[in-house]
Amino acid sequence: MLLLCSTAPVAFAQVTQSTKLPVDNTNHMRDTVPVTKPLTDDQMLDSLRKKENSKKDSVIFNSKFIKVTNERLLNDSTQVFPLDTGLTNYENYSPLYQPRSPKIGLGNLGLAERNLLFEPSKTIGFDVGQHFLDAYLLHPEDIQYYRARVPWTSLYLVSGGQIEQMFKLVHTQNIKPNWNVGLNYNKYGSDGLYARQKPDHLNAAFFSWYESPNKRYNILGNLFFNNLKSPENGSITSDTVFTGTGGLSSTGIPIRLNNSRDNLSDNGLYLKQFYYLGRVDTVGGAGTSKVLPTQRIAYTLFYNIRKYRFLQDDLDTYHVFPDFYYDKGVSRDSLALMHISNEFSYSFYLRGKSLKFVKNEAKLDLGIKHDYYSYSQYVRDTLTTPNQPQTGLPQMDQKQAKSFQDITLKAKISYRFSDRMGLDADFQQIAQGRDFGDYLYEAKLNVSAGDKIGKIILGAYTQNSSPPLDYTNWITNHYRWVITNFKNVKTTNLSFNYINNKLQFDVKAEYFLIDNYLYFEAEQGGIDAYPTQLGAPINLLKISVSKNIILGRWHFDNFAVYQKTDYQNTLRTPELYIYTSLYYNKLFFNVLNSSIGLNVRYNTPYAAPSYAVGLGEFYNGSAVKFSSYPVATAFIKATLKRTNLFLMYDYANQGLFSNGYYTVNRYPMPSAILKFGVLWSFYD
Repeated sequence: MLLLCSTAPVAFAQVTQSTKLPVDNTNHMRDTVPVTKPLTDDQMLDSLRKKENSKKDSVIFNSKFIKVTNERLLNDSTQVFPLDTGLTNYENYSPLYQPRSPKIGLGNLGLAERNLLFEPSKTIGFDVGQHFLDAYLLHPEDIQYYRARVPWTSLYLVSGGQIEQMFKLVHTQNIKPNWNVGLNYNKYGSDGLYARQKPDHLNAAFFSWYESPNKRYNILGNLFFNNLKSPENGSITSDTVFTGTGGLSSTGIPIRLNNSRDNLSDNGLYLKQFYYLGRVDTVGGAGTSKVLPTQRIAYTLFYNIRKYRFLQDDLDTYHVFPDFYYDKGVSRDSLALMHISNEFSYSFYLRGKSLKFVKNEAKLDLGIKHDYYSYSQYVRDTLTTPNQPQTGLPQMDQKQAKSFQDITLKAKISYRFSDRMGLDADFQQIAQGRDFGDYLYEAKLNVSAGDKIGKIILGAYTQNSSPPLDYTNWITNHYRWVITNFKNVKTTNLSFNYINNKLQFDVKAEYFLIDNYLYFEAEQGGIDAYPTQLGAPINLLKISVSKNIILGRWHFDNFAVYQKTDYQNTLRTPELYIYTSLYYNKLFFNVLNSSIGLNVRYNTPYAAPSYAVGLGEFYNGSAVKFSSYPVATAFIKATLKRTNLFLMYDYANQGLFSNGYYTVNRYPMPSAILKFGVLWSFYD
């Protein structure tokens, strides 16, 4: 300050009498600015570039810079959608407890599971039949593809201490504006509540999506890896763990198997290419535009190696297994399957030039698919003699091996009468090969009456499927049969679905008629699971209702399913299942979007299935009905900038109605546990 004051007179001394301040208060310092030469165009460009480079970047990258799609959404057109970073269903991270597709299992996350409700598989062709770990597999249809203007990384961690842990990572970036690459990494690991409940599952995938600059050619590709390791404890020895004097403690409860385990590896390559011919139409805005072809050719290659292994290294002192055929104390059962699929398709679209009002739009898809399968099954055996069995040297014997192929013809027909009515039909028929005669025919009619009234979807399908391999020809140390007289399973379905998004309400009624139903059962009180086919048809009615209610900041979401069948002891599912979620939304400090609430699951009692260790199948054993009570989960979830968080207390009502519960015979479910989860996104 002193320095400035001392130099001020010197500065103002330069202002002469003739340049005194005029009355208009113009800048009296203007005449002190030195005269400079005007800059050339190149000098001005360099100056602007220097100024721009030195300026701090003020752009804040977020989810708006990331668009996402998947292989199913790219079947008809090229379309992408904004990345979902909301809190809806965020706390339901486990594949076992999805509100609309609940599962039962052997206890904690990572162990064998199956659907609680009746959800038939709409697939045809060859099937091994081993699906007890399907919920933890990563397949090409599960992989998402991105358009990322900036590199994006998502880290997702869920922890319930040592009892349950899950970690997922997604990273993607565009190496060119029209070429995206990325990777998935999933890890499931937990100790569980009882002995030998520690699965170790790993999924990984490398994926890429390339779109040509003229938007006519696309290629999707991924390499996927699955290595699932699941222990088998044969269930605990106590049948009164929740009612005895031991209370809630699970420490020290003996188990029936101390050194048995399953291992499933599933690896492969998936490539899909498609090229647009003729006129190409584009609708929508920048970033979310939809490219509609008028003709398209596509080629899909799928190469898959899958291996199933069951390993046992202890004596069966508790008679978990029905019998042994090759070795009393050691099992090395394995099955390896190689599957190569090639599919060609041609699509033809007929529409008017105006896309604002879609009317009389037709589409025809024709395709042919070739599947090649090769499998072999091995069992650890000993060199035996008729007089001295089980005394020889162990060796791996090939019990069966086969190679075959299927050729499937495909056709899809779609017709849109207007933007409010459309008809779709899908036909799949195996025309040659091992599974000749398998088919799946499906049709849907969509009728919309606007947002206020809602829309109706009428559906129907008929399916004819060959029996899985583990029903017809299975050779292991503990299970062995060859059955050649099983008929194909035929399923007929009729459905009515009403959806009103404005009222947040939908209802779906389904009728199933199942002929030649296949299942596993045991004799009364027995443990010898054996494939069986029901001679009479099964009728099943399934009604699903969903209704969400919003009152201010309060949200009340509800989903219920009613099922009724004339063979309740054969098709073992509960008659009623209910999921409800009550929570309160609040924005704290203008940055913390939070929800506090309670989720409740409930199903009526039913004859619980049993589980066959070493076979990987749930079967109809003793018709045990467990008492059923609501299972509640209290939670808090919130979003803070790039981070989603939740804190939940699972099975919070333990001890209120009961000390615990079962979903599978002799396999208790986990007790109350505190869990937290964090999803962290990086946009740089």
